Amino acid sequence: MFPERIETERLVFEPLTTENVDVLEFYEFCSHHNPNIGEITEYLSWDPHETPKETEEFLELCEEAWNETEGASYLVRPKEGEDGAGEIAGATGLDVNWDRRTGVLGAWLRKPFWGRGYSGERAAALMEVAFDRLDLEVVAVTHHDGNDKSRRAIEKYVERFGGRHEGLLRNFHAGEADPDPVDAHRYTVSREEWERNR
Repeated sequence: MFPERIETERLVFEPLTTENVDVLEFYEFCSHHNPNIGEITEYLSWDPHETPKETEEFLELCEEAWNETEGASYLVRPKEGEDGAGEIAGATGLDVNWDRRTGVLGAWLRKPFWGRGYSGERAAALMEVAFDRLDLEVVAVTHHDGNDKSRRAIEKYVERFGGRHEGLLRNFHAGEADPDPVDAHRYTVSREEWERNR
């Protein structure tokens, strides 16, 4: 259903599975061992992993979603010629709601890989999967209110593909450790908008 490997101009995506990822290496990036983890997860829906077992269980959940065609999670690595080529830069995903014919984008990157424009490059590749391969009708993405870095990145690629800001969804997200709900902005790109602007 989902592509096993995706290549863009500067990035390679591989399935986020225990087969492709060393659990202990990934744990280092997803836990408090990563000195920037607080900045990375500040606006994300998950909290830093407490143990390697938690990381392994997360990878198993990603595999399960993949196998049940509920979504595809990928490891993101820069290609040869990029600073940090071959390293794990972060992860991205496309969750699928088949009933609504909608794909939902998500991503996080390690801090050394911020500010390179990878977010838009990744989004364009996953939109192609959503529309060309999965025959979905809409791709959506949200960011927490106040997350200006994500807002700027999302606005760029949504505008590029002719999409729009749908509005502010109040009390939309609640985190694991901090259950207080937060407001989120939602953006969408339709298949027709994407085809006109691809």
